[in-house]
Amino acid sequence: MVAVSSWGRLSRDEHEVRFLSDAAPFAAQLRSGTPGLARGLGRSYGDVCLNPGGVLWQTTALDRFLAFDEATGRLVCDAGMRLRDIQRMAIPRGWILPVTPGTQMVTVGGAIANDVHGKNHHAVGSFGDHVRRLSLVRTDGSVIECGPDLAPQWFAATVGGLGLTGVITCAEIQLRRVAGPWLDTETIPYANLDEFFALADASEAEWEYTVSWIDCLSGKGRGLFMRANAAAAGTRPEPKARARTMPFTPPVSLVNGLSLRLFNTAYFQAHKRDGRALAHYESFFYPLDNLLEWNRMYGPKGFYQYQSVVPRAAGRDAVQAMLKEIARSGDGSFLAVLKTFGDRASPGMLSFAQPGVTLALDFPNHGERTHALFERLDAVVREAGGRIYMAKDARMPRALFEAGYPRLHEFLGYRDPGISSALSRRLMGA
Repeated sequence: MVAVSSWGRLSRDEHEVRFLSDAAPFAAQLRSGTPGLARGLGRSYGDVCLNPGGVLWQTTALDRFLAFDEATGRLVCDAGMRLRDIQRMAIPRGWILPVTPGTQMVTVGGAIANDVHGKNHHAVGSFGDHVRRLSLVRTDGSVIECGPDLAPQWFAATVGGLGLTGVITCAEIQLRRVAGPWLDTETIPYANLDEFFALADASEAEWEYTVSWIDCLSGKGRGLFMRANAAAAGTRPEPKARARTMPFTPPVSLVNGLSLRLFNTAYFQAHKRDGRALAHYESFFYPLDNLLEWNRMYGPKGFYQYQSVVPRAAGRDAVQAMLKEIARSGDGSFLAVLKTFGDRASPGMLSFAQPGVTLALDFPNHGERTHALFERLDAVVREAGGRIYMAKDARMPRALFEAGYPRLHEFLGYRDPGISSALSRRLMGA
């Protein structure tokens, strides 16, 4: 048994870890006396990637490129392949992953199971929108091949299905053409939420990538709106990024009311005049990937991330109400993210993204005080008709989950009874 944590480091639970490989039939490797769960790089913040007391099928050894058509951009790879490795292979050949989350240290299987989104949902949707086929191995030994036009209900249950329908072993993904690794970017300061929404509305037609940093303690919601498009082809020197590591876990969280106010003020002042610039895709898409083990800064008790999405009609008032509660609590995040989702349906029954606006923040774990804040935020999300992102969640009430995911009952018919997680037991009872 091995102690395993998620990225939020809220617990260290004992698991039996088994590494999957292609040296033996997958069905034989999944036989277990207790329920198991596939796990990739463990970048989920909460308990969706944990199975305390049970088995974890570690997929990171399944990391091969199986086929790549350089003429069409069709990629077939193992589910344990890192998104970083796909990007570094594909971009020099004129292709790019259409969608990536805020870190490239995620496996393909994890990206599908959580139907991750990026900074361009309004333009291209979520990760699952670009998966053409996947292979799913069930714990009863059956293998299901599915895609948008092949066993589409199995596909819809598995995309965003939290790893609960079977173990994804490989996938076929459609990449997108790109001229190179560079982006034309623009940073625009905004003073309040009205200005944010005006910028978002004005940008979506002509800019593929849009996102904003928001000062969660400012009261009015000031921030920095960032937008980008792929740059034209050209030869430029690659940036020499140097990875740094948070070298230790401090005895208390370094994120507190004083450090937040100082950082947020300094960050806004430092970047409000950035304007137009040329940026490498790694620095724009994955700003924290060069600070290894950054999750240690929250101290030994770990941290939560709270990410919600609410419909656009209620978006301004709901975000303002959440920011008010956060400012009143004195807690919050250095990198609070506010962005809009496009008006498009998601591919998965339990996909998170829906038309509206999403706010994501990290919170140090202060026990009951933090949970009391979350209860107030939950009330705002529930009233607005929103939902919480399960890839980030470690404490959502079951009633809010059921209200936010109306296709849950349909999804339950596709669950694999030999698979379970801490999240599924908390929110689905098994």
